[in-house]
Amino acid sequence: MINGTKNEVVSDVLSKIPFADRLNVQEITADMADTMDWIIRTNFMNATKIVDRFHVQQLVSDALQEVRIKHRWVAIEEENNLNQTAKDRGEKHYSKRFENGDTRKQLLARSRYLLFKPQST
Repeated sequence: MINGTKNEVVSDVLSKIPFADRLNVQEITADMADTMDWIIRTNFMNATKIVDRFHVQQLVSDALQEVRIKHRWVAIEEENNLNQTAKDRGEKHYSKRFENGDTRKQLLARSRYLLFKPQST
Protein backbone atom coordinates (compact mmCIF):
# COMPACT_ATOMS: atom_id res chain seq x y z
CA MET A 1 0.00 0.00 0.00
CA ILE A 2 1.15 3.46 -0.85
CA ASN A 3 -0.15 6.41 1.14
CA GLY A 4 -1.57 8.98 -1.26
CA THR A 5 -1.88 9.38 -5.00
CA LYS A 6 0.82 11.93 -5.80
CA ASN A 7 2.73 10.86 -8.89
CA GLU A 8 6.13 11.51 -7.33
CA VAL A 9 5.41 9.40 -4.24
CA VAL A 10 3.80 6.49 -6.08
CA SER A 11 6.34 6.50 -8.93
CA ASP A 12 9.19 6.45 -6.42
CA VAL A 13 7.83 3.24 -4.90
CA LEU A 14 6.98 1.69 -8.28
CA SER A 15 10.49 2.44 -9.59
CA LYS A 16 11.72 -0.31 -7.26
CA ILE A 17 9.96 -2.84 -9.51
CA PRO A 18 12.31 -3.75 -12.36
CA PHE A 19 11.50 -1.85 -15.56
CA ALA A 20 11.20 -5.07 -17.59
CA ASP A 21 8.57 -6.38 -15.16
CA ARG A 22 6.61 -3.13 -15.39
CA LEU A 23 6.64 -3.41 -19.19
CA ASN A 24 5.00 -6.85 -18.90
CA VAL A 25 1.95 -5.46 -17.10
CA GLN A 26 -0.96 -5.57 -19.55
CA GLU A 27 -3.91 -4.15 -17.58
CA ILE A 28 -4.37 -1.99 -14.52
CA THR A 29 -7.68 -1.29 -12.80
CA ALA A 30 -7.91 2.16 -11.28
CA ASP A 31 -10.32 4.99 -10.60
CA MET A 32 -10.71 7.90 -12.99
CA ALA A 33 -8.40 10.33 -11.21
CA ASP A 34 -6.00 12.19 -13.50
CA THR A 35 -3.13 11.40 -11.14
CA MET A 36 -3.79 7.67 -11.44
CA ASP A 37 -3.87 7.97 -15.23
CA TRP A 38 -0.53 9.75 -15.18
CA ILE A 39 1.00 7.19 -12.80
CA ILE A 40 -0.11 4.33 -15.06
CA ARG A 41 1.15 5.99 -18.25
CA THR A 42 4.56 6.84 -16.78
CA ASN A 43 5.22 3.59 -14.92
CA PHE A 44 3.41 0.92 -16.95
CA MET A 45 3.81 2.06 -20.56
CA ASN A 46 2.28 -1.08 -22.13
CA ALA A 47 -0.66 -1.38 -19.74
CA THR A 48 -4.25 -0.59 -20.58
CA LYS A 49 -6.12 1.32 -17.91
CA ILE A 50 -9.44 -0.26 -16.90
CA VAL A 51 -11.79 2.00 -14.95
CA ASP A 52 -13.12 0.15 -11.90
CA ARG A 53 -16.80 -0.74 -12.05
CA PHE A 54 -17.73 1.15 -8.88
CA HIS A 55 -16.72 4.47 -10.43
CA VAL A 56 -18.53 3.59 -13.66
CA GLN A 57 -21.66 2.71 -11.65
CA GLN A 58 -21.39 6.04 -9.83
CA LEU A 59 -21.20 7.94 -13.12
CA VAL A 60 -24.22 6.09 -14.50
CA SER A 61 -26.14 6.67 -11.28
CA ASP A 62 -25.35 10.39 -11.32
CA ALA A 63 -26.33 10.72 -14.99
CA LEU A 64 -29.60 8.89 -14.39
CA GLN A 65 -30.34 11.15 -11.42
CA GLU A 66 -29.72 14.21 -13.55
CA VAL A 67 -32.15 12.98 -16.23
CA ARG A 68 -34.79 12.06 -13.63
CA ILE A 69 -34.55 15.50 -12.02
CA LYS A 70 -34.86 17.25 -15.40
CA HIS A 71 -37.98 15.21 -16.17
CA ARG A 72 -39.37 16.03 -12.74
CA TRP A 73 -38.93 19.78 -13.28
CA VAL A 74 -40.71 19.47 -16.64
CA ALA A 75 -43.57 17.59 -14.92
CA ILE A 76 -43.78 20.25 -12.19
CA GLU A 77 -43.89 23.04 -14.76
CA GLU A 78 -46.55 21.26 -16.83
CA GLU A 79 -48.70 20.64 -13.75
CA ASN A 80 -48.33 24.26 -12.63
CA ASN A 81 -49.38 25.45 -16.10
CA LEU A 82 -52.41 23.14 -16.13
CA ASN A 83 -53.38 24.29 -12.63
CA GLN A 84 -53.09 27.94 -13.65
CA THR A 85 -55.11 27.40 -16.84
CA ALA A 86 -57.85 25.63 -14.89
CA LYS A 87 -57.82 28.39 -12.24
CA ASP A 88 -58.15 31.06 -14.93
CA ARG A 89 -61.25 29.23 -16.20
CA GLY A 90 -62.65 28.92 -12.70
CA GLU A 91 -62.17 25.16 -12.73
CA LYS A 92 -60.23 22.68 -10.63
CA HIS A 93 -57.44 20.69 -12.31
CA TYR A 94 -57.06 17.02 -11.41
CA SER A 95 -53.75 15.47 -12.41
CA LYS A 96 -53.70 12.10 -14.11
CA ARG A 97 -52.89 9.35 -11.63
CA PHE A 98 -51.13 6.11 -12.37
CA GLU A 99 -52.19 2.68 -11.07
CA ASN A 100 -50.27 3.24 -7.84
CA GLY A 101 -52.10 6.54 -7.21
CA ASP A 102 -49.10 8.78 -7.94
CA THR A 103 -49.12 11.68 -10.35
CA ARG A 104 -46.26 11.98 -12.83
CA LYS A 105 -44.61 14.57 -10.59
CA GLN A 106 -44.90 12.32 -7.52
CA LEU A 107 -43.67 9.27 -9.39
CA LEU A 108 -40.58 11.10 -10.57
CA ALA A 109 -39.93 12.31 -7.02
CA ARG A 110 -40.19 8.83 -5.52
CA SER A 111 -38.53 6.88 -8.33
CA ARG A 112 -34.96 7.60 -7.29
CA TYR A 113 -34.48 4.38 -5.36
CA LEU A 114 -36.76 2.30 -7.57
CA LEU A 115 -34.41 2.87 -10.50
CA PHE A 116 -31.56 1.20 -8.62
CA LYS A 117 -33.49 -1.53 -6.84
CA PRO A 118 -32.58 -5.07 -7.92
CA GLN A 119 -35.35 -6.85 -9.79
CA SER A 120 -35.22 -9.78 -7.34
CA THR A 121 -36.55 -7.76 -4.35
